Amino acid sequence: MTDQEPELQSLDDLAAEADEMELSDEKAFEEIAAIEAERDDFKDKFMRALADAENMRKRADRDRREAENYGGSKLARDLLPVYDNMRRALTSADEAEQDVNAALLEGVELTMRELISVFKKHGIDPITPEVGDKFDPQLHQAMFEAPVPGTKAGDIIQVAAEGFMLHDRLLRPAQVGVSSTPAS
Repeated sequence: MTDQEPELQSLDDLAAEADEMELSDEKAFEEIAAIEAERDDFKDKFMRALADAENMRKRADRDRREAENYGGSKLARDLLPVYDNMRRALTSADEAEQDVNAALLEGVELTMRELISVFKKHGIDPITPEVGDKFDPQLHQAMFEAPVPGTKAGDIIQVAAEGFMLHDRLLRPAQVGVSSTPAS
């Protein structure tokens, strides 16, 4: 054999080398499969985290809007008796008192208008049922029930106090008297 002739390997050596290459190829495929599985797992976790972040952003937006719209509901509820008392003061003054206390009643009326204006500015709207309207348990609170001739059961026969809505939520139901089935 000369130095320039290529070395010939035996068939057994070549077979062993091929087996080693197959094993290393299998290992490489296994490693690739493991890396792909890990990649898929990370991708899934990333997509879930992205979805969670988006849901949290939406929830924070909704909570912020609700705080803006309904955050002052406790204060608004506490102001309703002031409205009721001013309404009673205006309706209780008879004609003789109106002449004597005209300036005072005008002041109360102006204050009442300003209170109503502030209510409207903040999304507080009155519920003003009329006598003869149908009782709605979503908006009205029945204070009493009485049989009244000429009415149907469930008709409003008296309005004791107005109700109020804060945007689309009931702040206070209107307090009403309701007709029961008239006795025959």
